[in-house]
Amino acid sequence: MQAGASEDKVRQVERAAESPLFTDRERVALRYAEAMTITGEKVTEGLFGRIRGHFSQTEIVELTAAVALENFRSKFNVALGIEAQGFCVLGKHPA
Repeated sequence: MQAGASEDKVRQVERAAESPLFTDRERVALRYAEAMTITGEKVTEGLFGRIRGHFSQTEIVELTAAVALENFRSKFNVALGIEAQGFCVLGKHPA
């Protein structure tokens, strides 16, 4: 949210593929992150081609590194029992 994403947009991440709040560039970046993160999934040639259509080579390396770092942190923190520190607490979601 510090980069300018609204709370509504953050809440819509799970539905980014259908949400009008996301650009095609953001959708493909999220799909790429999912393919890198979800066990049993892979970054296919087709998906990588879509990434190349939206990002420069430098941006792809940076995006890949950022996703890999978050995956590392996730595994590291779970293994050591480190819980969220509350740095990105969203307000209550309206029912």
